[in-house]
Amino acid sequence: MNIWHVLRCSNVEFDTFQAICFYLAMITLTKEAAYKIDSMSTESDSDKILRIFIEPGGCSGFEYGMSMDTPKDSDKMGECYGVKFAVDGDSIEYLDGTEIHFDDGLSGKGFELRNPNAQTTCGCGKSFS
Repeated sequence: MNIWHVLRCSNVEFDTFQAICFYLAMITLTKEAAYKIDSMSTESDSDKILRIFIEPGGCSGFEYGMSMDTPKDSDKMGECYGVKFAVDGDSIEYLDGTEIHFDDGLSGKGFELRNPNAQTTCGCGKSFS
């Protein structure tokens, strides 16, 4: 049986999005990431939610991945600012404590995963070890 934790998402002002994160591991979304994911999810099938995962690859050993996908029974489920997400059991230990941010400014690089477990990261920020 899963034990759910309830914590506040990031130190930002709350708006119409849900101000509480429900998650199994400490994965949070910033307000900017939640807005972007919410807008992307309206463009996909209604039964799909955000999947956050890691896979072998990249120049540092592991590579981050995110996609809109149908949840599986074995997934760990979470929710932050009203955005539901799924994480597979193999990825959860590597993503514990991760904050997902979105930056679309002039020098923005899209989604950024701020992972405290990463010992080294690639210059592009998409892979880690």
